[in-house]
Amino acid sequence: MYLVTVLGNLLIMAISCDPHLHTPMYFFLSNLSLTDIGVTSTTVPKMIVDIQTHNRVVSYMGCLDQIVLFSIFVCLDSLLLTAMAYDRFVAICHPLHYTVMMNPRLCGLLVLVCFFISLLESQLHILIVSQLTFCTKVEIADFFCDPSQLLNLACSDTSTNTILLYCIGAIFGGVPVSGIFYMRVVSSILRVPSSGGKYKAFSACGSHLSVVCLFYGTGLGVNLGSAVLSSSRKVAVATVMYTTVTPVLNPFIYSLRNRDIKRTLRRLLRRII
Repeated sequence: MYLVTVLGNLLIMAISCDPHLHTPMYFFLSNLSLTDIGVTSTTVPKMIVDIQTHNRVVSYMGCLDQIVLFSIFVCLDSLLLTAMAYDRFVAICHPLHYTVMMNPRLCGLLVLVCFFISLLESQLHILIVSQLTFCTKVEIADFFCDPSQLLNLACSDTSTNTILLYCIGAIFGGVPVSGIFYMRVVSSILRVPSSGGKYKAFSACGSHLSVVCLFYGTGLGVNLGSAVLSSSRKVAVATVMYTTVTPVLNPFIYSLRNRDIKRTLRRLLRRII
C-alpha cells in the first residue's frame, strides 16, 4: 500500500506537469500529492519495520521527531486543501475574474505561506508537549505517536495543554477558513436556476469535496478516538486509515472524477507504449 501511495501521488505530480494542466487547481494538486507522500513516509516505514522486527514501540525522542514531521505535513495538507477551496470559490463565485485573481504569483505565494504556517504550527506542538512532566520512562506501544498519547502518559494536569493543542490544530489547519469558502460555494451553486448548471458547478468541485470529507473525517476520528476510546486497537485502526488510506485514495479520487486528468493520463500512456 505504501508503494501504491507513493507511485499514485508521483503519477498525479507527473500528470500535473503537462502543459495542458498548467492551472492553479493542478498546481495545488501536485503540491498536495507531494505532501501526501510526506504524510505516509512519516509513519508507514516505521510500521513496516515494526512488523518485521515484532517491536512496536516508539521512544520519547522518536515520538517528538514524528510529531514534528507529521504536524508539518498534516497542517500543510490541510492548508493546501484550504487554498484549493479558495481556488474553487473564485472559479465558481467569480468566474470572470478567475485568471486575474488566481495568477501564478499568488498561487506560489499561497503555497509558501502554507509551508511557513505549517512549520510554525509544528513548533507550537513541540513547545506544548515539551512542557509535560512524566513519572516513568516514556514509550508508546504503537507505530504512530501523536501529542494526545503523550498527554495521556503525563503526570501533570494536561487540560490546558489539550485545549491549546486542539485550538492550534483547528486554527492553523485552516478549518474555519475552508468552512467559510465551502458555505459560499454551496450557496452560490444553489442559486443557479438550471439543474444542468448546478450539476456542472458541483462536478467542478466534487473531487475536492470528497478529498476534504475524507481528510477531515478520518482526522476527526483519530483525534476523538485518542481522547475517548480506551481500546488501543480501535485507535490504531483509525490511525491507519488516517496515515495510509487517505493518501492512497486521493490520486484515485482525482483521477477517476476528473476528465482532464484522464485525458492527460491516456496521452501519457500512449507516449510510453
